[in-house]
Amino acid sequence: MNQKTNTTRRRFLAGAAGAIAAPAIIPSSVLGADAPSKRINMGFVGMGNRGRGVMTALMNHKQAHGVAVCDLHQSYAAPNGGNPQGLDEGLKLLNKANARKGGSESGVKGYADFREMIEKEDLDAIMVATPDHWHALVCMEAAKKGIHIYCEKPITHLFAEGYHLHREIANRDLIFQVGSQQRSDKRFRHAVELVRNGHIGKITKVEVGLPTGRDKAQGDTTIKEPPANFDYDMWCGPSEKLPFMEARYHWNWRWHLNFGGGQLMDWIGHHNDIAHWGLDMDNSGPTRVEAKNFKYISELMEIYNSPVKYEVVSQYPGDIEVVMSTQNTMGTKWIGEDGWVYVTRGKVEASNPEWVATSDNNPKGTNFSFNPGEWKGYHPGSGHQSNFVDGVINHKECICPAETGHRSATPGHLAYISEKLGRPVNWDSKAEKVVGDDEAQKLLMALPYRGDWKLV
Repeated sequence: MNQKTNTTRRRFLAGAAGAIAAPAIIPSSVLGADAPSKRINMGFVGMGNRGRGVMTALMNHKQAHGVAVCDLHQSYAAPNGGNPQGLDEGLKLLNKANARKGGSESGVKGYADFREMIEKEDLDAIMVATPDHWHALVCMEAAKKGIHIYCEKPITHLFAEGYHLHREIANRDLIFQVGSQQRSDKRFRHAVELVRNGHIGKITKVEVGLPTGRDKAQGDTTIKEPPANFDYDMWCGPSEKLPFMEARYHWNWRWHLNFGGGQLMDWIGHHNDIAHWGLDMDNSGPTRVEAKNFKYISELMEIYNSPVKYEVVSQYPGDIEVVMSTQNTMGTKWIGEDGWVYVTRGKVEASNPEWVATSDNNPKGTNFSFNPGEWKGYHPGSGHQSNFVDGVINHKECICPAETGHRSATPGHLAYISEKLGRPVNWDSKAEKVVGDDEAQKLLMALPYRGDWKLV
């Protein structure tokens, strides 16, 4: 593909569709066989278990084409058994996915450094499934090149990263999908439609149940040299370079606040995201956040420093209280003056059973016989990942764009500040700024990156 065609593709997929009358997909007779609407060239960063799974789902879209994969580790065994992971496995899977569509079985490029991949490859879109502390830097690098982004939740590790990133995405008019895939599930959408159409009356409280953290080490805690042919310094990247141990390596990095946000931030982008959707708070948020009952395992603090149990009490406009807690039942429950609705993976319940009845009387079914009303939730089509590819093709906002994902995670960021300072945090959601507490605001906007790493 020549440079002129590359430029045409990039301009089209980065926003020209918004300036062209329907149809958004331009016929190949106009732009030739390599019309930009024919194929979405994708790169994939992070070839762990989740990254490989999301990559496979994205590649199920007939117009997605895999160009490159990136991972720091050539090959490694899955932490809990199963298929091998890393760059070699990613290359194998992506080549096979291209071949199933009639493409080459060996054309995919492999990279250890995401910057090199972004610079060298003609990418329309990118998937980011790295540990949390890398999300913002990879996404920002892609955004600067006009590349559309699918990023796993939480959208960023630090609040300030999300603050800058969602603005950058908006300014560049890019398509962004956060991997909060519950929004694409029929049960969650039906529950939200019941709430948004007023069936439970005025909402007074929302209970968000999240998992407990790890109360024992997950693997070997011996401090040792990193695996051969693995760049641990680069893996730590912008975060402090802690002594290497297997117990906070693959998967288990998330229990240390250096790399992840514990279970609070690991799941806030799921069940609190749904809570926000039901409250119509996708572009807003709380007015006050207070951390309560954060419990740690003292003998684990040298290994994992995130809380095992926690409670976050937030006040929202309309005199609504939202409580995220490990003591709540896993999922999201809206409580109103006229009833309640509860939803979690595989289950939706309500104070009025008729609201959640299915046409086949299957309690686990999704063919709901009750029509919630006029307001309808975003229907992603064939799935969360396909919704992203469709969004890039048609230049249409996805079901969970950057700001939505950032807003869903914001109460968690504020809770950690509240826990650190030992006091509630008052919040101006419109300005995204702490009210009347300079110390809290300074902590919230800090980007304590190591070395030469910079976000903005």
